[in-house]
Amino acid sequence: MVDIANTILGKIVDRKQEEFAARLKQRSLNDLEQLAQAATPVRGFAQSLKSKRPGVIAEIKKASPSKGIIRENFNPAEIAQQYEAAGAACLSVLTDIDFFQGADENIALARNHCSLPALRKDFLIDPYGVVEARALHADCILLIVACLSDQQLEEMSKTAFEHNLDVLVEVHDEEELERALRLSDRCLLGVNNRNLKTFDVDLNTSLRLKKLLDPARLLVTESGIATPADVKMMQEHDIHAFLVGESFMKQPCPDQAFSELFGTPQKV
Repeated sequence: MVDIANTILGKIVDRKQEEFAARLKQRSLNDLEQLAQAATPVRGFAQSLKSKRPGVIAEIKKASPSKGIIRENFNPAEIAQQYEAAGAACLSVLTDIDFFQGADENIALARNHCSLPALRKDFLIDPYGVVEARALHADCILLIVACLSDQQLEEMSKTAFEHNLDVLVEVHDEEELERALRLSDRCLLGVNNRNLKTFDVDLNTSLRLKKLLDPARLLVTESGIATPADVKMMQEHDIHAFLVGESFMKQPCPDQAFSELFGTPQKV
């Protein structure tokens, strides 16, 4: 595993350990399972992402550790509606409280006002968080290879599939990609173009890792997609799935920003 001790990701994971312990005291896994079973039916995240070209996971995010408050006027329900109208395939909803000013209830708020499936964007470190994602009405979870062992990745992805959740596995380099490819090919692969230690963004990271995949394997490029030229470059290298947040959130009208970046996605 990559050493994340002196990175913002390391700080987040340390906080998640404390948060997980507190949540487990408040609600048992058994009680959480009952809530998950009573949640609204799962919407197919992977299916929706693959149904459009470009397939865009549009993010609902108020703040970030590197940029602080990104969006003062933050209304998850309204943003979700705008994304759907603009042609997004899926939503990504931040639930981390301490570093991104997210909230658990934002998933349901967004989902209740559109028909799009939603990813729980958080830093999950235990199967408890996976079950919790379904109890919060999420349709997909994020697993970040850099902060999880192979055993955790296997156990958490298995738990997700048992709850009919899709899984987006995020990698940053060749070593992490190799580890991700040991998991079920049901998992979606995401490449984060942001360096964990420097926070610099290099879009060539996605292009480089795409070459190592079977051509038929879908790759989601994450971070740094800011201009139509960025989108065009990815498409020219057969990358047609995107996760975009900041470029939308910092604009007054996220739907307009979406259209300016992607045009109108077409059904495949």
